Amino acid sequence: MTRNTSAGTKRALAYGSAALVLAAAFSAPASITAATDPGSVLLAPPEPTGPHTVGRTDLHLLDPGRGHPWVEASDDRDLAVSVWYPAVDAGEERAPYMTGSPSGPLRSQLEQLGLHRDTVDFENSRANALLDADAAADAGPFPVVLFSPGFRTTRFLNTSNAEELASRGYVVVSVDHTYETPAVDLPDGRVIRTRVPDAETATYREAIAVRTEDTRFVLDRVAELAGGGNPDVDGRALPAGLGAALDTDAVGMFGHSAGGLTTAEAMLVDDRIDAGIDLDGSLSFHTGDGVWADSTLEGADRPFAILGAGLAGIRRLPHNSEHNEAFRRFVRASSAPVLELYTADAEHMGYTDHQWILPAVAEVHRPDSNAWHEATGDGIGSIDPEESVRTQRAYITAFFDAHLRGEDVPLLDGPSADFPAVEFVEQP
Repeated sequence: MTRNTSAGTKRALAYGSAALVLAAAFSAPASITAATDPGSVLLAPPEPTGPHTVGRTDLHLLDPGRGHPWVEASDDRDLAVSVWYPAVDAGEERAPYMTGSPSGPLRSQLEQLGLHRDTVDFENSRANALLDADAAADAGPFPVVLFSPGFRTTRFLNTSNAEELASRGYVVVSVDHTYETPAVDLPDGRVIRTRVPDAETATYREAIAVRTEDTRFVLDRVAELAGGGNPDVDGRALPAGLGAALDTDAVGMFGHSAGGLTTAEAMLVDDRIDAGIDLDGSLSFHTGDGVWADSTLEGADRPFAILGAGLAGIRRLPHNSEHNEAFRRFVRASSAPVLELYTADAEHMGYTDHQWILPAVAEVHRPDSNAWHEATGDGIGSIDPEESVRTQRAYITAFFDAHLRGEDVPLLDGPSADFPAVEFVEQP
C-alpha cells in the first residue's frame, strides 16, 4: 500500500490496513526466519534481550451494557487481550505468534503484492513467549504497560516490543479494539470481524472514543487481577502468580498510529496512566483540516514521548513537530515534558512487526513486483531492519524505566553514538 498524500490525509487511516511491504534488497536476520516448506516462511520475533523469561496469556474480557456505535445489535462489548509478563521457565510450549483469524487479512495483503497467500506459515509461527507459564512473581511486582495497536491492526503486530518490555521486567497488556480490528478470535469460537463503515473523520473520532473507553475498562480489569480476582469472562485458570506480578501504582501506555492518539486521549481522562508514548501517530483527528482532538489542545500533564518517522503529507515533509501542526499544538499545550525523537530513514509501519517480518519474506521469496517496490519507502523505509528493532526497543524501554521506575537514564538526555539513526527534535 502506498502512502495517501492528499491534503489532510490522516496518517492513521492511511496505514490502518497497510500491506506487508519491504524492499527485496533488505536481508533478514537469520535467527528470525526459516522455510517450513517450499515457498512458506516460518516467523519468530527477534529474541528479547532482557534477563527475564517471557510468558504470554490471552484473556477474554466482557464489558456488559456497552455496545458499539457501528453495530446496532451489540449490547455487550467483548475484548481480547494478551498479557506478556516475566515468567518461570518450566518447559512450557511457545505461544503461537498470533491466533488464526487475524492471519486472513495479512494473507490477502500478500496477494495484493503479487505473492501467494501461503507465503507465510502463520499457523506454525511461534513467539518467544511461553504460553501460560507461571509468572515470576517473586521478582516483582512489575510496572504495567498498556498497548493499543494502529487503526484496523491486530494487537499481535507489536509482539517484538511487548516481549522486549516483558523481558526487561514489565507486564504488557495489549488489546484488540473489536469491530475495528480486522478479525478477533474469542475462546468460544466466535470471530468478531471489522465493521468500520468508512474512512471519514467522524468514523475515526468514534473509533478513538471507543478505544479510550476500552483502555479505561482494561485498566479496571488489571486492577481486579492485581487484587486477586479473575477478570476472564470464561473463568479460565490464569498463570500462577500473575496478579501478584502487577504493580498498578506504576502504569504506562504506548500505541502505534491511532494507538498513539488513544494513549494521549486516555491520559487526559484517566490519571492512573503515569507516562505515555506515541509511535508515529498523528495527534489529531485530521491534521490537514484542523480537526483537533482534546489531547491536541490540552497536551499532557505527565511525561510523554513522540517517536516519529519518515515523511508525511502532500508536501512529503518530516513527520515531526517542526512540520506537523498537531505535534506542535500538543507539545506547546503540555505542562509535562515531551520527549520527541525522529528517525528519518524509518517509516510508519516500521514501528510494528512489519519491520522484521518483511525482511524474512524478502529473503526467502525475493519479490520483484512493482507493487512491492512501490511500497518500499512508504512501508518501513530504508533503515536497517535489525538496527530499527534494536533502536525502538532501547528508547521505549528507557522512557518507561525513567518514568515508571524513576531510574536515571542517560540515553534520554541527547543523541547517542550507539543509535545514530535517532534525532532529538528541539521543542517549538
